[in-house]
Amino acid sequence: MHPYLFELASLMAIFSFAIVSPGADLAMVMRQSIMNGRRSAIITSFGVGTSLMFHVTYTILGLGLIISQSIYLFNIVKWCGVAYLLYIGIKSLRAGKTDMTVEAEGVEGGEKRQSGLKAFGLGFAANALNPKPVFFFLSIFSTVVSAHTPIAVKFGYGLVMASCLILWFVGVSLFMTTPKMRAAFSRASQWIDRASGLVFIALGLKLATEKAA
Repeated sequence: MHPYLFELASLMAIFSFAIVSPGADLAMVMRQSIMNGRRSAIITSFGVGTSLMFHVTYTILGLGLIISQSIYLFNIVKWCGVAYLLYIGIKSLRAGKTDMTVEAEGVEGGEKRQSGLKAFGLGFAANALNPKPVFFFLSIFSTVVSAHTPIAVKFGYGLVMASCLILWFVGVSLFMTTPKMRAAFSRASQWIDRASGLVFIALGLKLATEKAA
């Protein structure tokens, strides 16, 4: 097997566990699916994937090492992430009941359809403002990827990982927005919003306790 293919296979074996593990990304995509529909959820999925490339890029360029070794920079990223998750959580707790079975032209849930830019931004921010990927990519790239591997190849690894992440969340979006799932969730939309709000707040509080390695 070519060394680069072996490196990619090793990266994907590790990354596959990270993809399916519960976290802010999954919570965000699920909430988008339930509350704003398939279109918004899929766009949010692309936002998450694009943000992953953001993490991969600065890791490859060496900025990840700087952030991981600077408590000041780490805390800036961490507390921005905490503030964002708490904001989304409180907003979800205050949301009213949504009729998800209503889908008129340009309207979902009886409200103006969420813009693509906002949907993308929600996904991007949920991932970008989490300092954990700094250590995740720094550790797996330094462990699995050779220092002699060309930067272009490393970016290729990142694109494959980002594509797999997008496909996973698009799959989640499609499943969560099937007619039966939407009808079922519509009956409990307010409680789901409150539950997702508590999840985001819990994730924010958990992030607040994270310390730089």
